[in-house]
Amino acid sequence: MADDADVIIVGAGLAGLVAAAELAEAGKKTVIVDQEPEQSLGGQAFWSFGGLFLVDSPEQRRMRIRDSHDLALEDWLGTAAFDRPGDFWPRKWAEAYVGFAAGEKRSWLMQRGLKFFPVVGWAERGGGNAIGHGNSVPRFHITWGTGPGVLEPFVQRVREAEKSGLIRFKFRHRVNELTRTGAAVDGVRGDILQPSTVERGHRSSRDIAGDFELKAQAVIVASGGIGANHQLVRENWPQRLGAAPKRMITGVPDHVDGRMLAITEAAGGSIINRDRMWHYVEGIKNWAPIWTDHAIRILPGPSSLWLDARGKRLPVPLYPGFDTLGTLSHIMSTGFDYTWFILTRKIIQKEFALSGSEQNPDLTGKSWRQVLGRATSGIPGPVKAFMEKGEDFIVEADLPTLVARMNALAGGEPLLELAKVEREIRARDRQLDNPFSKDMQITALRGARAYLGDRLIRTAKPHKMLDPANGPLIAVRLNILTRKTLGGLQTDLDSRVLGADGQPVAGLYAVGEAAGFGGGGVHGYAALEGTFLGGCIFSGRGAGRAAAASVA
Repeated sequence: MADDADVIIVGAGLAGLVAAAELAEAGKKTVIVDQEPEQSLGGQAFWSFGGLFLVDSPEQRRMRIRDSHDLALEDWLGTAAFDRPGDFWPRKWAEAYVGFAAGEKRSWLMQRGLKFFPVVGWAERGGGNAIGHGNSVPRFHITWGTGPGVLEPFVQRVREAEKSGLIRFKFRHRVNELTRTGAAVDGVRGDILQPSTVERGHRSSRDIAGDFELKAQAVIVASGGIGANHQLVRENWPQRLGAAPKRMITGVPDHVDGRMLAITEAAGGSIINRDRMWHYVEGIKNWAPIWTDHAIRILPGPSSLWLDARGKRLPVPLYPGFDTLGTLSHIMSTGFDYTWFILTRKIIQKEFALSGSEQNPDLTGKSWRQVLGRATSGIPGPVKAFMEKGEDFIVEADLPTLVARMNALAGGEPLLELAKVEREIRARDRQLDNPFSKDMQITALRGARAYLGDRLIRTAKPHKMLDPANGPLIAVRLNILTRKTLGGLQTDLDSRVLGADGQPVAGLYAVGEAAGFGGGGVHGYAALEGTFLGGCIFSGRGAGRAAAASVA
């Protein structure tokens, strides 16, 4: 039987689309299968903030940031902390990816139509030693258009190739098996699901209408991670982070179920670093949910006071935006799975942003007028909506009433003592009486304001929280939000899936989150942010080129 295509791609998210675009440019015929309906083209990347990790970019230089390949690689390796025999390929991927980010990544993307917001963000600031975790300098470049803006040039190229007959889409096709002839993967087999008209991101049905089988010379697995599958998250939860949270909310759509990982493993692929994962600690329940347990992550500036469930301040250097997994580990050691921000109107007005394309209509809609309005019109509209409608937000003029409502929201035994919370805040406020301080968070936020980007749009002028002129006071309950799979299918630098013997499985490739964003875990134990979409792009590009070269 003749092949249905040169290459089959499982998954129509960013990594799969990038691979498909490369295959089309090489003149190869591709079939893209996806269990979701056509309206979800682009996968979870559509919902992202669109942050990309770049090194020594013109945007950085204009903001007076001195960055270099060597500094970025030191930061990456210090954060990844590779320490396993299986980290050979992840480390190779890390070295290659930092080289890409410091080299042609920006120009290659701009040639395809991407543009960047001029102010560079500073995520995962670390706060420890120079060779440890964190970004030494701001590197988080926001795509003009956020997640949809990242997808746009690749969707356009793939749609053009579809018109010319090089690419065919098979939506509502769920893969159950990778087929083989001998040791080589040569196709996919699975269910045709009933058509679905649900809007993008909503849970679609799994009712079966039929079955299918497709043949090709190569298969690229681009199916994403496990973030919406809480059972898999719990099964793979690392002991180093403590017990898995009793309650988690979800930062990705329902279709991010991880089922293709086991299917690919059954076909001979090796999965490594299952216990490496990336979940956020600043999750809030979406007041207008799209998917199950829909969560939004707060992108905080450095000023909010962070308290555990009993009102004790989190230890140094666990400040907002500094060390995601370090904070997660500490939270789980407290015996609770939530924490609190306490802040003021002045802080939320300047420092709060919400992750996701739908929460940033100005950047997503590419409207400079709205962007300027964000900077000059008080609390951003999406943030204000959460203040008014979100179940995790409490706004009060005085601290006693605020603490009483915090206890009521948590339910059960009142855990917060007013005197203890007040002492934490007053002690913090006293540190502002002098230009020097023993409070390292005060020192850190003053340091943040030395960076022009933070001073302009991300860090409020230091002020006393209990001064009524800065109020009202605001409390936000922060939940654990599931998001990324850092481990995955082990691949070489051509994105070929490796078997248990360390050799490539003939005809099989993996990209994006399914491959741990490259190699089975390019981030090691932790990420520097802005690296997930970029990992999809880099691995998808490499797989598309390698697969194109391998097929007749």
